[in-house]
Parts: sequence; C-alpha cells; structure tokens
Amino acid sequence: MLFEWDEHKNTINRQKHGISFELASRIFADPFLITTQDIYSQDEMRFLSIGSIDGVVVILVVHTYKDDNGAEINRLISARKLSKSEVRKYGYR
Repeated sequence: MLFEWDEHKNTINRQKHGISFELASRIFADPFLITTQDIYSQDEMRFLSIGSIDGVVVILVVHTYKDDNGAEINRLISARKLSKSEVRKYGYR
C-alpha cells in the first residue's frame, strides 16, 4: 500500500497531536485494524481507521483512497491518539 499526505498538514498534525503521518501510516500493518466510512464527511469519501502502532499506542487516522493507474494510494488527512473512553469503546487496553 502506498501513502501520501500534504506536508503542511503533516506539520500541523505533529504540532497539534504529536503524531507524524509517517508514524500514523504504520497502523495499516495492524492485523486488528478497524476501518469504517466517515458518514459525516460531505466533500469526499473519507475513512476512519483505528489501530495500534507496534501494539503500543492506539490511534485514529482519517484518510481517503484513490487509484493511480491501478496502484491504491492511501492519503492521510489527520491522526491522533484515542481518548481513554474511545480506547475502552473499541476494546483496546
């Protein structure tokens, strides 16, 4: 899977949430990754994925998919750690 992101948004996300998109992209290797469509997005089809990085930190990533001549590209939009209540809701410890 290929990943891309806007570098300006990446900088803002690191400052606001302490997570770079490069680090956030690692959740897609989590075998227990949960992905659902963002029903509140009106501009484009977006997805919310929840997963862990190396089984240590659980984060939420907002992203889109696009096809580039047969290659699936995952464009990251934002990433943040889950709140304590979200961790309990989704069954992470």
